[in-house]
Amino acid sequence: MPEARTALGLTPGQLGTLLLALSVGSVIALPSAGTWVHRFGATRVVAAAAALDAVGLALTGVGAGPLEQLWVTALGLFLLGFGSGTWDVAMNVEGAAVEREIGRTIMPRFHAAFSLGTVAGAAVGAAAAGLGVAVSAHLAFASVLVVGVPLAVVRGFLPAGAEEDATEERRSPWRAWTEPRTLAIGLMVLSMALTEGVANDWLAVALVDGYAVPAWLGASGFALFVAAMTSGRMVGTLLLDRFGRLPVLWGCMAVAGVGVLLVVFGQVLVVVAAGIVLWGLGASLGFPVGMSAAADEETHAAARVSVVSTIGYTAFLAGPPVLGFLGDQVGVLRALLLVALLLVPSALVVPAARPPAPR
Repeated sequence: MPEARTALGLTPGQLGTLLLALSVGSVIALPSAGTWVHRFGATRVVAAAAALDAVGLALTGVGAGPLEQLWVTALGLFLLGFGSGTWDVAMNVEGAAVEREIGRTIMPRFHAAFSLGTVAGAAVGAAAAGLGVAVSAHLAFASVLVVGVPLAVVRGFLPAGAEEDATEERRSPWRAWTEPRTLAIGLMVLSMALTEGVANDWLAVALVDGYAVPAWLGASGFALFVAAMTSGRMVGTLLLDRFGRLPVLWGCMAVAGVGVLLVVFGQVLVVVAAGIVLWGLGASLGFPVGMSAAADEETHAAARVSVVSTIGYTAFLAGPPVLGFLGDQVGVLRALLLVALLLVPSALVVPAARPPAPR
């Protein structure tokens, strides 16, 4: 991110506006993604979305690299967001179906696998920045992996249609938008997605700008965040099965808030690193638990996951420009305080994630 910002000559506010292209693509794709999963199955939807993501990554690298053209970069980010949003719903519907078949909490571990990919990406990004590898070459290599690996592994998904009940009541998928519980879960996921997404987009830049560290160390700070989030998702399944969703979610919000405060006010890099770890642990379970809660009733899982994902991804739509504009006024590091502030009211809607009573 810092290198792309420099190549394109962007201020924090302009960088936030550019990142909006990624979020717009995701939000446009999400509302109808559940319908596509019902019609074509998760296997086909994930494969198609992976191919679109690969094209988006390659275009982003070319636009921010040799061409140095803002519109090409924005187009690549839009395609990347559209593919990622579609992919997100399809894999969460598939994951919820597998979780029901197993009969215990496992969704956070699927999201831990997602985080492991982000850790690997951040590590490669830090190495590429340190070695001076061109952004275009880096993202071209990533695009090959993004399309190749999913096409190989989706063959192991459940058979088409297994993620839904054949006796499902015939109704419009848009009815899920009128369900109070589904909307409340979406608001909770919105807050937790912002907690995670702000770190994805801005943590490296905040460390570089706020503490005058080199770009490779900023990328390493982001890698530490994702590593902590991955660890939280691996261990979180045990906590969820033992204590239940609500206490764990409230605890995560408190830990994330403390972590953000330490990152902003820590000053000493060791304290800042501790804050990054707490932030990552606190951000780890909100999104996967929200997906599980939305899919509690399998007959309408795809539609509800689509609604919750759409609301949650609004954080990725609003977060980059809001943080960018705040960064123009108070600096990117201080702008991170918005995350801790929004966690307070979001705690009020956590009870919506309570599993429904057995029939």
